[in-house]
Amino acid sequence: MPIQELKKYSSQVKTGQNFSAFDAGSLEDLFQYELQHPRLNRTVKGKLFLREILDLTSMQVSLNRLPAGAAVPFIHKHKQNEELYIFIKGNGQMQVDGETFDIKEGTVVRIAPDGGRVWRNNSSEDLYYIVIQGKDGSLSQDTFDDGIPLETPPSW
Repeated sequence: MPIQELKKYSSQVKTGQNFSAFDAGSLEDLFQYELQHPRLNRTVKGKLFLREILDLTSMQVSLNRLPAGAAVPFIHKHKQNEELYIFIKGNGQMQVDGETFDIKEGTVVRIAPDGGRVWRNNSSEDLYYIVIQGKDGSLSQDTFDDGIPLETPPSW
């Protein structure tokens, strides 16, 4: 994300010693966000990357809105990152390595770095989804092995 974009959102970020929080607004408002894609030399509306906004160190996360009838205009893969797509509202189709399948609210899709992927919204309503990227094979422990209960009770 260009540095001027970070400054634009800095007033919406709350930070503490061990956290950062950002209010992106409602799903319907995602079109307020624009990404200047550095390789495609075009503006993508309805996509918000959170890595720099939240100072994430082990993943990239994006919030996305694909308008009715729209499609991602290219198939792509990644060098190192697997992706997890979490579809939270709407309907469409995804294609991975030439295999096409339906996606809808509640569909979750993991794609390995080498998987050629593309998706479209072939419905009459907007498609909303979250994408999480992480380096393939980098998770070395399970949540249950990594979590440590604290003795301190919540203060609310």
